[in-house]
Amino acid sequence: MGISEYKIAQAPTRLITVGLGSCIGTIIYDEASHIGGLSHIMLPDSQPFLHKREIKPEKFADLALPAMVAELKLKIRRPRFQAKIVGGANMFQFQTLNAASNIGQRNIEAVEEVLDQLNIPIVAKHVGGSAGRTMVVDLQDFKTMVRQVKQEIVYL
Repeated sequence: MGISEYKIAQAPTRLITVGLGSCIGTIIYDEASHIGGLSHIMLPDSQPFLHKREIKPEKFADLALPAMVAELKLKIRRPRFQAKIVGGANMFQFQTLNAASNIGQRNIEAVEEVLDQLNIPIVAKHVGGSAGRTMVVDLQDFKTMVRQVKQEIVYL
């Protein structure tokens, strides 16, 4: 799936997203049903864009995650969600970069905050750094593979 999208599926499906630079891949999973949703979030907050005629909710942490959780709840009788997050790299490391300019870190913080508001625990994460990532989630067992260029594959 691509940037600013989310997808919901059930095992034996694997959900995959590539190109997680400063973006965040968030998998929300229910172990009993083997149903999960993977979101590829580009920006932390929709507020600066609300004046536009149309915005894509899947682009923003504050809109995408609540929407995906609402959709998941329609498919699962008694959900017990867990989450894993991947990405949030600082892709443009300049000497003058201030905290507000580090979109990767802002994305990490926004996703963590929204998941906390939704009472969904983060059970694993692979975030930060300066390299992009690919994320592959097996909905059978919630095993999450994270691949970075010139790095060992990591399983969460």
